Amino acid sequence: MGMQTNDERGNMEKTGTDKRPIIKETIVVEGRDDVTAVKRAVRCDFIITHGFGIKERTFKQIALAQKHHGVIILTDPDYAGEQIRARINKRIPGCKHAFIPREDARLGDNIGVENASPESILTALKRVHVEKKDCTPLFVLSDLHETDLMGTNLASERRAKVGKILGIGYCSGKQFLNRLNHYGISRQAFLEALREIEPNGKG
Repeated sequence: MGMQTNDERGNMEKTGTDKRPIIKETIVVEGRDDVTAVKRAVRCDFIITHGFGIKERTFKQIALAQKHHGVIILTDPDYAGEQIRARINKRIPGCKHAFIPREDARLGDNIGVENASPESILTALKRVHVEKKDCTPLFVLSDLHETDLMGTNLASERRAKVGKILGIGYCSGKQFLNRLNHYGISRQAFLEALREIEPNGKG
């Protein structure tokens, strides 16, 4: 399943009568409704980006939080959310990334963290990833084409399923390849995820 080492996971502990785990990292979300949803699952500090137009003082807050106790980015599983994630990641390296599957964040036509259940949020926070900048690529584009994760009508759906299993979210083919290589996904975990979505298929 591509589980991470202890220092890469969200740092959780439970105390007192409140059974929600404590997250020591600051969680970055897009809006106040996201804070409400995440608070149902865990206890932690938050920074709100207020959408795509992130102000300079917000970047500074995120950088300070990352320096002192770490940051987990938990943005919506849509195009805007991925752009926000990318902007923060570019400015502030070393942040942890948590991904909620799109189907778990959907309410009608709306897709967002605010719609996710506490269980889905907890699962995402237990399976955070840290991007590794300097690493030897393990996967190449042919790996995705040969497993129908690129270049077919079902590729997007298959990437979403595999991304959910691996905890790397939904994204384009090229971004999917980048996450496989930079989030430390092993070949074994990749093949196991493929077998899980298609037991008799190409995995």
